[in-house]
Amino acid sequence: MAGPMKLMALQLLLWHSTLWPAQEASPLDPASSLPQSFLLKCLEQVRKIQSDGAALQEKLCATYKLCHPEELVLLGHFLGIPRTPLSSCPSQALQLTGCLSQLHSGLFLYQGLLQALAGISPELAPTVDMLQLDVADFATTVWQQMEDLGVAPALQPSQGAMPTFTSAFQRRAGGVLVTSHLQSFLKLAYRMLRYLAQP
Repeated sequence: MAGPMKLMALQLLLWHSTLWPAQEASPLDPASSLPQSFLLKCLEQVRKIQSDGAALQEKLCATYKLCHPEELVLLGHFLGIPRTPLSSCPSQALQLTGCLSQLHSGLFLYQGLLQALAGISPELAPTVDMLQLDVADFATTVWQQMEDLGVAPALQPSQGAMPTFTSAFQRRAGGVLVTSHLQSFLKLAYRMLRYLAQP
């Protein structure tokens, strides 16, 4: 039963794609243009980053009693810790090119935010470094796929102004907020990637 259904879905997709001629500003975004190997690698990278982030949050909670990101929201505004959207990625209105671009920009931003946490504390530094490395690897994976699809912009995005932490407490509180925002971002990314990886 799965064979004919798949064929019918493919025919429907091909028929649907002929109704929407590709436009230069917003090219047609068939999910089928993303290789399964890319999607599975991304899902694996998301799980790794989520695990690293959870480890950092646990350490911040256990060692410094910074267990509630919502209590630090005001401080986050004061420090200027940005968030990044994935508005092009919901499955019901997926814009593949825009989604990949937002995913890459978001990862690039979190890479910068994690760099800003440098010197957080000797016991947390290795976890922050590992998290930063994994986020950078994921960003590279997405960028390479954008290049393969011919949708990568001519220039890498800029990270913009990063928050400045003037005390150890601000750096650790920033660590809680950055990892909390990153986990929310990754949850959406994971949902989108799983949706695209469905057979």
